Amino acid sequence: MRIAVTGASGLIGSELVPHLRASGHEVIRLVRQATTSADEVQWDPNTGFVGDLGDVDAVVHLAGAGVGDHRWSDSYKKEILDSRVKGTETISRAIANMERKPHTLISASAIGFYGDTGPKAVTEADPRGYGFLADVVVAWESAARFAQDAGIRVVHPRTGLVVSAKGGAWARMFPLFKAGVGGKLGNGQQYWSWISMRDEINAIEYLLNNPHISGPVNLTGPEPQTNAEITSVMGKVLGRPTLLPVPSFALKIALGEFSTEVLSSARVLPAVLEQNTFDFQDRNIESAIRAALAAPSS
Repeated sequence: MRIAVTGASGLIGSELVPHLRASGHEVIRLVRQATTSADEVQWDPNTGFVGDLGDVDAVVHLAGAGVGDHRWSDSYKKEILDSRVKGTETISRAIANMERKPHTLISASAIGFYGDTGPKAVTEADPRGYGFLADVVVAWESAARFAQDAGIRVVHPRTGLVVSAKGGAWARMFPLFKAGVGGKLGNGQQYWSWISMRDEINAIEYLLNNPHISGPVNLTGPEPQTNAEITSVMGKVLGRPTLLPVPSFALKIALGEFSTEVLSSARVLPAVLEQNTFDFQDRNIESAIRAALAAPSS
């Protein structure tokens, strides 16, 4: 397939692009700056501009501001929302208006859709939750409606916490745990729905290759665990103590409103992937952590 990818330099995109090429696909990277190579096409989500994509068979749209990159000021919350909605609307409109339309749009989403689920397990069949991120995800997924209305298959991979030493939450945690100062967050009873990087990448390719799947698909490992359980496994794998819990009040002071997401519980199951017999390489958190530590650094 000829596949266009936005967010190609991000945490997931930088792993996905070489993987797709190794699988024999031609990949076109959408970039915001002036193009410098033949595999790049310029786009600008703020103005709605997308350059000539040619005859692409599918689009994987991953671009968006990092949720945990900055403290949640009003302006950064607006950036989180706008980067997702404007970008998705831009891509969705552009491919909907193409003479030869791609058959598939994989448009990134997140398990924030479900809000705080407490100890309850949820699947793609469950309704939306409440909170800022749930509102963002609803608007984000809705922005792909132009492609869907044009008859393009749209899949929303709702990704959980990606276990990687190269970026995201785990990249911040690994150095702390290696130094022996890692510990549970708050009371540690909140569920974390994680996925290994290699399962994330394989799942996206799986969704590209299975045209009968559409709509929301949870990209999480099959065994969500509590923060306390994950903390214990981190200590075991790294051979370090995990005796220094971070109190809830300290997280609220340090992170502001974003602390509510760190302390909330999301027990999200990958029902669609399981029903379609997707083969997880890392079905438990220990396997995912070991895979992240063993991955090449670049």
